[in-house]
Amino acid sequence: MATGSRAQFSSKFGFIMAAAGSAVGVGNIWGFPTQAASNGGAVFLLVYLLMVFVLAYPLLVAELTIGRHGQANPIKSIQSIWPKQKIAAAGLGIAGMVAVSLILSFYGIVAGWLLGSLFAPIFSLLGLESAATWVESFSTERNLVMMVLFMLITIRVVRSGVTDGIERWSSRLMPMLFVLFGLMTAYILTQDGASDGLAMYLIPDFSHLSSDLVISAMGQAFFSLSLGVCSMMVYGSYLSKNTNIPKTAAQVALIDTGVAFAAGLLILPAMFVAQHNGVEIYDASGALLSSDTLVFTVLPAMFDTMGSTGIIISILFFVLMVIAALTSSISMLEVPVSCAMEELNKERNTVVWWIGGIITLVSAIIVFNFGDLFGLVITATTVYAQPILALIFALLVGWVWRRDQLLTEIKQGNPELEQGLFWKIWPWYVRVVCPALIILVLAS
Repeated sequence: MATGSRAQFSSKFGFIMAAAGSAVGVGNIWGFPTQAASNGGAVFLLVYLLMVFVLAYPLLVAELTIGRHGQANPIKSIQSIWPKQKIAAAGLGIAGMVAVSLILSFYGIVAGWLLGSLFAPIFSLLGLESAATWVESFSTERNLVMMVLFMLITIRVVRSGVTDGIERWSSRLMPMLFVLFGLMTAYILTQDGASDGLAMYLIPDFSHLSSDLVISAMGQAFFSLSLGVCSMMVYGSYLSKNTNIPKTAAQVALIDTGVAFAAGLLILPAMFVAQHNGVEIYDASGALLSSDTLVFTVLPAMFDTMGSTGIIISILFFVLMVIAALTSSISMLEVPVSCAMEELNKERNTVVWWIGGIITLVSAIIVFNFGDLFGLVITATTVYAQPILALIFALLVGWVWRRDQLLTEIKQGNPELEQGLFWKIWPWYVRVVCPALIILVLAS
């Protein structure tokens, strides 16, 4: 497909908000604070920040560069840097699409729970207690209805295209997310018990430092930036050639890390406010209770202790969570949609409904076989597929892509790059250090 006919982000701000939206998801706002609370707070934060810098950022530059070079879907973009192995390259693009579609299939279920938690206090305010109980209670019917509703919202945004859908909504939702974060954090920090959570989060206790903590932080940094599943490759393909990729990637990584940091500032103090209000958060051995359902148990319990103020805070918090989930889900759906549009030469509207429908069907199968499939799909995609694909992308950029072609591509938008420190370090770093770190994660 010719570059001229390809959709592009209309502004640098739009791209940064969309890419940050893809990176900022439930993993940042739920996963990161939970990991921090389980791994000694401040020590985990420090190691996480280090991992974003030493592992996630160099890989983010690599994926964006592949995408912009190809100016096409992941299959064609990977083939453009690996022309001698077109079938293997196509296989990699397809693997990325399958992985991201499977991630979206479980993500839609979790996002449905968030929608339920958002509707519950609204129904309570309206006096619809039985409806409030239903949307909050775990059941196959509730999981199915809420997941379908969330997937319909995602399909609706992606159907509108890159500029009118993804860029427009990311540019609206991300600033709203930042404002909500600021308001809620300011409120929580005024509550009794918040200072204990703040101390745990900001004052390091190095007795918690361990190899397991380092591996957890590396994994969290990795997944929070949407690496290895072609999302950033697709977004890179919508970038104009005069974009400075290393600088833009740094801005996306900083926003993503800033949101994770802000989530910790909100949720760790909130946990200790909950504890102050009589909610148990740690067991006798000091392990975090209900770490996987922290957002659905500990925080609502805290909101309940705040009376009518708690209802408003609860609604705002879950609006925040749904926004974070939606900005990620639209980037995930865009990966297979962009591929099918170009490879099959079909209209966006048709492709979005077909692919969105298939992913929704897979989600429904997981809902009906929840005990067997939910954990399995999460492990297969995030623990194995994502790091393995990111490892292969790093090897392709480091060892397969001709160095002069790579330099020509990345210099566009930054003509002085060749003389700077970035070009002296980044190529061999992606070639040697990133693969070694990913293999370490996989080995663990």
